[in-house]
Amino acid sequence: MRRRLLLIFAVLGPGLIAANAGNDAGGIVTYASAGAQFGYRTLFVMLVVTVGLVVVQEMCARLGAFTGQGLGALIREQFSLRVTAFALVLLLVANTGLVVSEFAGIAAAMELLHVSRYISVPLAALAIWALVTLGSYRYAERLFLLLSVVFIAYPVAALLAHPDWGTAGSSLVLPHVLGTRSFLLLSVALIGTTITPYMQFYVAAAVADRGAGPSEYAATRLDTVSGAIFADLISMFIIIATAAAIHVRAPLQSAAQAAHALRPVVGRAATELFAVGLLGASSLAAAVVPLSTSYAIGEAIGTESSVSRRFGEARLFMGLFTFEVALGAGVALVPGNLISLLVNAQILNGIITPILLGFILVLANRRSVLGDAANGRAFRIVATVSVVVVAIMAAGALITTFI
Repeated sequence: MRRRLLLIFAVLGPGLIAANAGNDAGGIVTYASAGAQFGYRTLFVMLVVTVGLVVVQEMCARLGAFTGQGLGALIREQFSLRVTAFALVLLLVANTGLVVSEFAGIAAAMELLHVSRYISVPLAALAIWALVTLGSYRYAERLFLLLSVVFIAYPVAALLAHPDWGTAGSSLVLPHVLGTRSFLLLSVALIGTTITPYMQFYVAAAVADRGAGPSEYAATRLDTVSGAIFADLISMFIIIATAAAIHVRAPLQSAAQAAHALRPVVGRAATELFAVGLLGASSLAAAVVPLSTSYAIGEAIGTESSVSRRFGEARLFMGLFTFEVALGAGVALVPGNLISLLVNAQILNGIITPILLGFILVLANRRSVLGDAANGRAFRIVATVSVVVVAIMAAGALITTFI
């Protein structure tokens, strides 16, 4: 048993970390809002999104393993300078909004535990900065995996909520969609928080940074696919828990409202349970989001890009990471309701995501990049359909927003 556990932990890595980082502050609030507003109806959307996540994450991990490079370097090599700049600007815009939302999530979680954001956010920012800039990739990866344990809180909350499993199962396998603007926008937000650009840039770069090559790809693929499935199961449990606990269908207005809604089914520990999950998820993503930005821009420019390097050895990489952490923490200290910021960041990601997924699809299809490891015919069809569906939903949300 000990050897099996060691083998499992040896396999786990970038895939699980990237997928779990997608269940960040904005993700948790978006999933909770989906359950509160539409009950179990969005579970079918999550099933479809899970297929897309597995396909996309596997392509990114394969690109990292077989080329030894992240997406930033590959886009620079395969596309023009203008196209590369366009892709990086999109990622920078998406990630800037997200890193603010992660520290906002840390603030919301600690305020549920009666700790002021003016204490928790600076301390969290300092701890995250020190972890990445003073440690090595292996050390950071272990702590990231440890933070992933907090997600067990949500299946526990779902089980204690005693949901209608028959209705939940039916909503999972059969579409129960609504043709309303709010349902469409929330569906796009679910896509944006589940298939998020920073996850793709992080997993490709982290696989390369870890040194996992073609010979280790079987283990890398297992980590990536199982991580994506595990992360989306957690997402579904969040939806189920809030759908069962909240009987008046309406959007959430605060993290405290989501936590208090679980109190009748979880008990007095509901607030603490929700807060711990939100804190761990936000802390994980607050490190991964700026890292993905640093990886992408550093690779595209051609400078040293590795967590294992010291500040003086990778000044641009560490400097970008430091800037994003400081910016995210600083903006999160501004007073106000954080829920709308978190959900709107996911809608923005849902609109940007299909554009960046197009780059990934082209790279994974090219034999000049992956050789025999390039997408086969069947996988290419599945991947193309996944990207097109995401793009259509994003376009629908964009049109609906301006009508």
